[in-house]
Amino acid sequence: MSSDARRAFLSAALRRPGTMGAVAPSSARLAEVLSSVVPRTGEPVVVELGPGTGAVSAVIAERLPAGGRHLAVELDPDMVAYLRRTRPGLEVVPGDARELGALLAEHGVGRVDAVVCGLPWALFDDGVQADVLREVGRAIGDTGAFTTFAYLQGMAMPAAQRFRARLRGAFEEVLVSATVWRNVPPAFVYVCRRPVG
Repeated sequence: MSSDARRAFLSAALRRPGTMGAVAPSSARLAEVLSSVVPRTGEPVVVELGPGTGAVSAVIAERLPAGGRHLAVELDPDMVAYLRRTRPGLEVVPGDARELGALLAEHGVGRVDAVVCGLPWALFDDGVQADVLREVGRAIGDTGAFTTFAYLQGMAMPAAQRFRARLRGAFEEVLVSATVWRNVPPAFVYVCRRPVG
């Protein structure tokens, strides 16, 4: 991680501690697993929720074919500015993931092939979680895929177990990756398809 990215991450964490669920940006290995649903052919549309400093964005960009489109929805204005400065090929969309459908419509997006998510689910109440998952489900429809991650050490907590149950209630298919030990802290990825309802 560059010193510029480290400064941006720490600045956001200090400025808005209630919205940062990570102690460090995602590792390259975690980014690879999260991005595994990004199609390598055609003209796919990929949406990234909570890109932070762009650690996962870089891996998505490597996978995305020339005709693809990558939109990154970020709530923090300073992180929006940072991403626009450091990742000029990325379509940075300032906004709240709870309004994903409206944000996509504003950018002329009618279908999404993959949603890759780095949002801090543990910091959200049940209502926010449900709202975001509903928007994600509408965006990916029956043919897209959604990935998000959780930290291994938190899985014993009731909130983490409720979130896993919420995912299983929101999607027909919820797969869990092997643990990514080369992340701080170790994490795993949920891969979800076919939203229910």
